[in-house]
Amino acid sequence: MATLCGERVHREVQDYYGKELQKSEDLKTNACVTLARPLPKAVRDALERVHEEVVARYYGCGLVIPECLASCRILDLGSGSGRDCYLLSQLVGEQGHVTGIDMTEGQVKVAKKHIAYHMDKFGYRKPNVEFLQGYMEKLGDAGLADESYDIVISNCVINLVPNKKAVLQEAYRVLKPGGEMYFSDVYASQRLSETVRKHRVLWGECLAGALYWRDLYSIAEEVGFTPPCLVSASPITIGDKELESFIGDCHFVSATFRLFKVSGSSQTGPSQVIYNGGIVGHEQELVFDANFTFKQGEVVDVDSEMAAILRSSRFAEEFLIRPGGAYAGAGAPQGSCCKGVKEKICDPFQLLELLAAPGPACHPGGTCGPLGCC
Repeated sequence: MATLCGERVHREVQDYYGKELQKSEDLKTNACVTLARPLPKAVRDALERVHEEVVARYYGCGLVIPECLASCRILDLGSGSGRDCYLLSQLVGEQGHVTGIDMTEGQVKVAKKHIAYHMDKFGYRKPNVEFLQGYMEKLGDAGLADESYDIVISNCVINLVPNKKAVLQEAYRVLKPGGEMYFSDVYASQRLSETVRKHRVLWGECLAGALYWRDLYSIAEEVGFTPPCLVSASPITIGDKELESFIGDCHFVSATFRLFKVSGSSQTGPSQVIYNGGIVGHEQELVFDANFTFKQGEVVDVDSEMAAILRSSRFAEEFLIRPGGAYAGAGAPQGSCCKGVKEKICDPFQLLELLAAPGPACHPGGTCGPLGCC
């Protein structure tokens, strides 16, 4: 399917975010400002310490602040004005490090301008953040080495890159074994038409480059990541009637996913896990994704994929993991509930429907999955 060539997309997106947009209010849709769920108190407090110019020039979607961050090395793809980087700078602590990379010179300039301000505000003796100008699908050109980061995040920017697979390949390369890619982006309910993909404003508004959500799963598998874990979803509205009519019957959603770099040898089968409650801000309950919520001291049956993730990642010390459980039963599909067979939810549009539907208080993220109550 013909699309705008990569160089032209880069140039026009740079102009859109560097020249035409001066503040978030200039956007024509809510695709790049949607929050998927309320911010935790620690994140709200950290945000209050971020410089107002950095916040004003922020165009992200969803929440890209994962848990268990102390002393981590984090890479932010498409870091823009640096809002998320300065948030994470506080959460990883002075012993951690955050790198932001963005292709737009004006955005990188804003981010760099306020490094000294934030380090003084946070009480750090030396900077734990850096900002680079470059392309997220060519991280090697920016000097980023193999297996050098614990976490890669991105916030509503992968849709702005024509070659999504190249972005995931580079993220996989720079992640350490057991590392995570935690990212929010815009997804389409179908593959987009050529006319939509050539629309300049729709590229800048994060819609023309949106990936059909099913394609994320196939790309992640090709690159080597674990199957995507759907964390949250929120609807996207278009405030411009002309753009709305141009798009037609296609729908868009802002969704957060997490992918892990887990070796095949880590997959040892279904398990039972017990969360010890040691993650700051999530002591009583850790909502890992739309299918698994872990409450302190509670035994939870997980499939082999989730067991491998917990065993291999930075979460390993936060869980007691033992083999067996309901998933070990013959014929039980991955994602089944401990009391009855329930499939995992993978479709962000289906998750939106579940969140909007009236019913009992069993919600996505429960220990038995989103489609029923134990």
